[in-house]
Amino acid sequence: MGNARVARDYYGILGVDSDAGPDEIKRAYRRLARELHPDVNPDPGAQERFREVSTAYEVLTDPEKRRIVDLGGDPLDNGRGGGGAGAADPFSAFGFGDIMDAFFGTATGGGRGRGPRSRVQPGADALIRIRLTLEECASGVQRDLAVDTAVICSECTGSGCATGTSPTVCDICGGRGEVQSVQRSLLGQVVTSRPCPNCRGFGEVIPEPCRQCGGDGRVRARRNVGVRIPAGVADGMRVRLAGQGEVGAGGGPAGDLYVEVEEVPHEVFTRDGADLHCTVQLPMTAAALGTTLPLPTLDGVEELHVEAGTQAGTVRTLRGKGMPRLRSTGRVDGQGDLMVHIDVAVPTKLDKEQTELLRQLAALRGEEQPDLAVGARNGHGLFSRLRDSFGGR
Repeated sequence: MGNARVARDYYGILGVDSDAGPDEIKRAYRRLARELHPDVNPDPGAQERFREVSTAYEVLTDPEKRRIVDLGGDPLDNGRGGGGAGAADPFSAFGFGDIMDAFFGTATGGGRGRGPRSRVQPGADALIRIRLTLEECASGVQRDLAVDTAVICSECTGSGCATGTSPTVCDICGGRGEVQSVQRSLLGQVVTSRPCPNCRGFGEVIPEPCRQCGGDGRVRARRNVGVRIPAGVADGMRVRLAGQGEVGAGGGPAGDLYVEVEEVPHEVFTRDGADLHCTVQLPMTAAALGTTLPLPTLDGVEELHVEAGTQAGTVRTLRGKGMPRLRSTGRVDGQGDLMVHIDVAVPTKLDKEQTELLRQLAALRGEEQPDLAVGARNGHGLFSRLRDSFGGR
């Protein structure tokens, strides 16, 4: 028969009651860590005790593992107490990172520490949208924008400390930003490192945080930023303003600000890249006789000459009367075209006199009975070909 394994008393290791709260557990761990840390107490027994204390703290600060402890179990007991065929893998007590640390210099007697991480972090990018008309997209604009972003705290200038105070070295990790624990394995003693729970890996703590920013070194504020939108931008394009985004934690460098263009639909023109399109509706008589009419463009009013006999669906192209191409230098290649689509309006209501005049015109043109001109060849329509096929032979 195998021996029954007794669950470890994690509460007893830290010297707290089973109903202790998170703050009490943390205070107990800090008190014991200051006494047993390998850098403070070189005694081998103290190192083993420090490992147990660190393990107990890790278990009791994990809600799921603590629940197992309260039910009488041991969340770290994976059957390692027995031998023979039922024994657990001797490496199961360690994660992959712990084994790699053992092979690459963190075993037996101190480790290759990575050092504390900086409290100063780079800031994130920010995005703001700006609505522009088609004319503003064509000419480019200069705008002052109100932007809500994180800025450096004016009271602590990014340090996060109250006036007259400064960060202090963490008394748990000694400023290294990480704590070490010693475990025994087939490799011998293995020292593993983890971020210090007291300073969160910074290596220092802020005893008196700034009242304005709460120790973050930055606050949110509204400020004005000037931006120049170049000529030729289109909907969805972005202009980048370097260093005008969010200030990082601890007063770190700011990210970038991106200004995204939202183009307002135009009542006359539709846009296709650098080309513009518009539709001009002509009376039937004007399309037949030809005319000249004023046409508004981005450069002013242009005269549009419509030749006599212009058909519906005709497209007139005005070269260089479209949008400027972004970052172009020349006028010829740097400007799109304006496509004018001609639509012929057929009257729907005619008085008696107008009706009679149109009938006279139809008679003069021989159009009283129009021929179906679908697929016409050699000037003959469909009805003419059918008549020739079945008629006078």
